[in-house]
Amino acid sequence: MEKLNSTTVNGFILVGLSNDPQSQVILFVVFLMLYMINLLANMLMIATITVSAGLCSPMYYFLRNLSFIDICFSSTTVPRLLMDLLSRVHSISFPGCVMQLYFFLSLGGVECVLLTVMALDRYVAVCKPLHYTVIMNKRACCLLAATCWSAGVLNSMAHTAFTFHLPFCRSNRINHFFCDIPPLLALSCRDTRINEIVLYTTGAIVILGPFLFTLLSYVFIISAIIQIRTSEGRRKAFSTCVSHLAVVGLFFGPIVVTYIRPMSTYTVEQDMVIPVFYVVVTPMLNPLIYSLRNKDVVRNLRKAIHKMQKHEIG
Repeated sequence: MEKLNSTTVNGFILVGLSNDPQSQVILFVVFLMLYMINLLANMLMIATITVSAGLCSPMYYFLRNLSFIDICFSSTTVPRLLMDLLSRVHSISFPGCVMQLYFFLSLGGVECVLLTVMALDRYVAVCKPLHYTVIMNKRACCLLAATCWSAGVLNSMAHTAFTFHLPFCRSNRINHFFCDIPPLLALSCRDTRINEIVLYTTGAIVILGPFLFTLLSYVFIISAIIQIRTSEGRRKAFSTCVSHLAVVGLFFGPIVVTYIRPMSTYTVEQDMVIPVFYVVVTPMLNPLIYSLRNKDVVRNLRKAIHKMQKHEIG
C-alpha cells in the first residue's frame, strides 16, 4: 500500500464489506431492511412506552432510553455503510471519521452501562420488592441515566483524542466499513502500546466490568426467583430476566471479542463481520425481544395501534 506522510492525510478510504458489485447490491437490500426494522421497532417501542400509562415503571424508563440509544447507535454507521455499498469510492473525510468514531464509542459506552443499570433495576425489583419504589425513585433513575451518558461520553473523548493524536503514515485505507479503533491503530507508524493500554483499561471499566456486574446480579436474581412460591410469579420474573439476558449476550458478546483481546490477533475478515452483529442486528432485535416476551408491552402496543386506527377512521 502507498505510504503517506501524516500531514497529507485529509481523509480515509473505507474498504467496506465487499468489492463485488452483485454482493454489494444484496448486502444493501439486507442491511436496508434490517435498518428500517430497527428504526420502526425502536420508535414504536418509544411511542408505546411514552403514551401508555401502564408502562411508567423504572424498567420501561430505561427500556425507552435503550430504544433511543439503539436508533442513534446504528445510525452512526449504517447510513454510511448503505451509501458506500452503492458507490465506487468509499471515502470519508478526516473530520467525518473523527465524528463517527466519537459518536460510535459514546453511544456504545452508554449502552454498555445502561444494560448494567437495567440489571440493577431487575435485582432491586426481584430481590428487594418491598423497597423497590423507594430505591428506584424518579431522582435515582435520572441520576443513573445521567451516569450512563457521562461514562459513555468520557470514554469516547479519551479514545478519540488518543487515536487521532497518532500520525497516520502507513496508508489511508481503513480495513473496515466504519472508523473504529483497531483498524485506525493499524494505520499508524508510531508505537501504539499506550493506545492499547488505554483501550484495555477503559474496556475493563466500561465493557468487562458492567458485563461481569450484570452476570453477578443475575446470580442473585435467579436465586431469588427460585424461592418465589407461586409458579405464575416465577414465570413472570423469569420472562423479564430472560429478555434482558438475551439482549446482554447479543450486545456484550461481540464487543468483548472485538475490544478485550490483544491487537496482534486482529484480522480483517473476522473483525469486519463481528461488528455487524452489534451495529446492525442487535439494535433491531432488542425491541423485538422485549416486546415478544413482555405481555404488558404487547398489550399496550395493541392498544396504541388500535387508538391510531380509530383516529384514522374517525
